[in-house]
Amino acid sequence: MLRTPQLELAVESAEGVRLAASVGAARVELCAALTETDGITPSIGTVEQACGVDLPVHVLVRPRPGSFTYSAEELEVLERDVVAALAAGAAGVVVGMLADDGGPDVAALRRVSDVARSHSPAAEVTFHRAFDAALAAGVDPADALARLHDGGVSRVLTSGGSADCTAGRPMLARLVELGRDHAPSLQIMAGGGVRLELMSALVRSGVHAVHTSARNYDHSTGTRANAADPLLAASMAAALSAGG
Repeated sequence: MLRTPQLELAVESAEGVRLAASVGAARVELCAALTETDGITPSIGTVEQACGVDLPVHVLVRPRPGSFTYSAEELEVLERDVVAALAAGAAGVVVGMLADDGGPDVAALRRVSDVARSHSPAAEVTFHRAFDAALAAGVDPADALARLHDGGVSRVLTSGGSADCTAGRPMLARLVELGRDHAPSLQIMAGGGVRLELMSALVRSGVHAVHTSARNYDHSTGTRANAADPLLAASMAAALSAGG
């Protein structure tokens, strides 16, 4: 029997959290500059406001756009932002650090997860789509998942190493299977180019969660809207609940 994946919305404000709560999302990923940078760390004021809404908030902690290999100073900033987000009421954090070989950086992940859980034992750590950069670099999927497990990660956001979930559906299903052996406690969350008509296929792939910004795409300009569409978000939530 297929599981019903949880819905996670990517949002940039308390208003976005309220929208997510209204459609029955399980949680949000809170970020800043989503359109411009694919997301960076939001301000602490934004985090505090968002955490005032009755829905789990997972804060993206990404100190800058660009590569996912960080200097020692950048990692220190990242760790401080993790602590600040949790102190402001976040239920979890979203990070992504890659080692020099292109795969997930176990040492850096372990440091961050230890810091997070020393502050809040129940904190969840999600690894973002840096995972897709690792797969695109040729890192073995089973090894990449095992590294996340060893690094204390709760969940991975991925499009299956492809540009979007449409192209990545076969790998998403494979990651679910591989995860059972190599990272049994890790949730696989599909994200990247998620569309309403894709929900059924994602449910069949066996993923544990689906991540979307629920922003409409303007084909004339090649860009997405700056905010979620309430009707689209509600339709996506209903499609997941109905099994796609």
